[in-house]
Amino acid sequence: MAIAKAERLMNLALCLLGTRRPLSKRELRESIEAYLEAGSDDSFNRMFERDKDDLRELGLVIETVESLDGEVGYLARRDSNRLPPITLDAEEAAALGLAAKVWQQARLAGAASGALQKLRAAGLPEDVDPYEAHSALEPRIPVHEAAFEPLMLACRDRRTVVFDYRKANAAHPETRHVEPWALECWRGHWYLAGFDRDRGAERVFRLSRITGKVRSRGGRFTAPVPDVVTVRETVASWAGETADHSALIRLRSGAGYPLRAKATAVRELGDGWDELEIPYGHGLDAWLVEFGPDVVVLEPAELRADVVDRLRAVAKG
Repeated sequence: MAIAKAERLMNLALCLLGTRRPLSKRELRESIEAYLEAGSDDSFNRMFERDKDDLRELGLVIETVESLDGEVGYLARRDSNRLPPITLDAEEAAALGLAAKVWQQARLAGAASGALQKLRAAGLPEDVDPYEAHSALEPRIPVHEAAFEPLMLACRDRRTVVFDYRKANAAHPETRHVEPWALECWRGHWYLAGFDRDRGAERVFRLSRITGKVRSRGGRFTAPVPDVVTVRETVASWAGETADHSALIRLRSGAGYPLRAKATAVRELGDGWDELEIPYGHGLDAWLVEFGPDVVVLEPAELRADVVDRLRAVAKG
């Protein structure tokens, strides 16, 4: 059985790598003997989906392409599946070892372990232990959002995704069509950077605000992917980290510790309130709303108005 499956996977990989155009399920079934022997369409579909997932897990980049008449096809472009020679020194191998130990989820841990095995096969010296240099470190990056894994796979496979997203000042989510570029963790939250087809521009999405399932779509990216996606810098600018102005707020005593950490001046007002001066930049209103009744904006007037508008939008929902 193991030999039969390995042969089936090899035949499927050769078909996908050897074609110049996307092949439909029907064409793949007619080309591979094991698929012809499947007892029913349901059996074939289950077998094909498992095989496709197994090949992707092994590192084959398989594209899903939808034609103008709605038929879905598959192919593996040679330029997307060609690796340059791999040469790693001890420090680079140690960095990869740390990366492999980061993930807490079982599926991600397995993928990381498999990646190290592939590097061994590609020429990583046997005397280099990627774990040994930093064996005392146990890094962890928690991932609680259900959207993380499908978005990670979509970034890897360059597949467009569709999801419902609720902005901080919106009562209801909106459907977004996104070409995903990169995921990054910033201050305990995961963010996705990509091209928003509905807005026609680059956007950054906080994963905790994605509602429902992330759905994948076929077709190639329409916007060029930048060489370096600066998710952290973009999020920081939207959160007011690069601010060159100041805002004055009232903050309830014992609350809002992140705001207190950013404050350039603090004055006790009494009656359970403090007055803080904090940096003011684009996106500060969305952050202040998260603290609810513990924050009152004093100035500037436009920031106060923005916060009030956001609170009213939330109240209407």
